[in-house]
Amino acid sequence: VAAYLGYFLVDKLSVPAFLCIVIVIPVMAGIGYVLQLGLLNPAIARGGLAPILVTFGLAVVVTNLLQQFFSADTRSIQTGAIATDSIQINDEIAIGVFPLLTFIVGVVVIAGLQTYLSRSRTGRAMRAASDDKDAAQLMGIDNRRIYAIATAIALGVVGLAGVFLGMRTQFSPTYGDATLIFAFEAVIIGGLGSLWGTLIGGVVLGVAQAVGAQINPAYGILAGNLVFLAILAFRPTGLLQKAVNS
Repeated sequence: VAAYLGYFLVDKLSVPAFLCIVIVIPVMAGIGYVLQLGLLNPAIARGGLAPILVTFGLAVVVTNLLQQFFSADTRSIQTGAIATDSIQINDEIAIGVFPLLTFIVGVVVIAGLQTYLSRSRTGRAMRAASDDKDAAQLMGIDNRRIYAIATAIALGVVGLAGVFLGMRTQFSPTYGDATLIFAFEAVIIGGLGSLWGTLIGGVVLGVAQAVGAQINPAYGILAGNLVFLAILAFRPTGLLQKAVNS
């Protein structure tokens, strides 16, 4: 959704590519806040499989709406020369400017989120509600509001990532399915509950896919999946998580 919103702003309204980020992030955050209050909180209150069914149904609806309005053709967000610019290290090594910018933004966002969750009152309330929602409620925390803020932040970050993804590569209404799998693998590799672990997991997964693609273009995703399975087999808690004794 964020990638298509960025595409619409850039292609149809002629908004500069990087300026559209300033628009997409609050729009996505607002959507997340409303969805959590209107759909997900009632589903959570019902318990059981209701939240899973609601989110799955929502994903199907969104995918079909995107296909209806934008067709199944691939799109991309045009960024100009920065998409191909590179920094030459030596005769054989060059670093792309846009990939480097993406990595720096990712580090800054994770550092900001980590600081927010650990030092702000709302961030600590989010952690408390995540650990034990009943105890958090007894302490006066409004779980419904905290969940809505958390979802707004999550979709705001997704908005940023979606626009950068649209600038980096072509996308289609069903492209999110593949990236969801990669995101899941990155989280598991890094360790559940660790923001920095997610970043490291993404780097490890990306390097594995790049090395596999160098051997054979068809081996990229396979190499990433093999690394994921190896982490599950030998360190199931993730690279930055310590095992907890029962």
